Amino acid sequence: MTPTFQSIRHLIPATLFLLGAVGTAYAGTSQAQADAQARYRAELAQCNSAQSSQPVNVCRSEARNALAESRRGGLSDAPDQYQRNAVLRCAEFQGVERSACEARVFNPSRVEGSVAAGGVLSESVIITPVK
Repeated sequence: MTPTFQSIRHLIPATLFLLGAVGTAYAGTSQAQADAQARYRAELAQCNSAQSSQPVNVCRSEARNALAESRRGGLSDAPDQYQRNAVLRCAEFQGVERSACEARVFNPSRVEGSVAAGGVLSESVIITPVK
């Protein structure tokens, strides 16, 4: 065998692997795009039904901008990012303080308000026995 044929023969499995990986990535991307389109249509329906707190033209513009940002890959899953950030903030503490921090973030006793009203107030109650 010639050296060129041997190197080509070794490239065939790598090429097949890369083609499979690209196909898998494309399938994931097409699903994400389909989800983004469905979310866009739902947002437009909400805008057109006057259920949004924004003016119709602003609501439509926001929906278009969100779809465009999603296509660029700029939108992330906010709840997951929120939880990752919360875990990082609580990592500063040790022992009981860390447990208390995680309880405040992930299991608040009471939640009041809304973002539309100007803010959300979360309350956690930790009962500590008297020594």
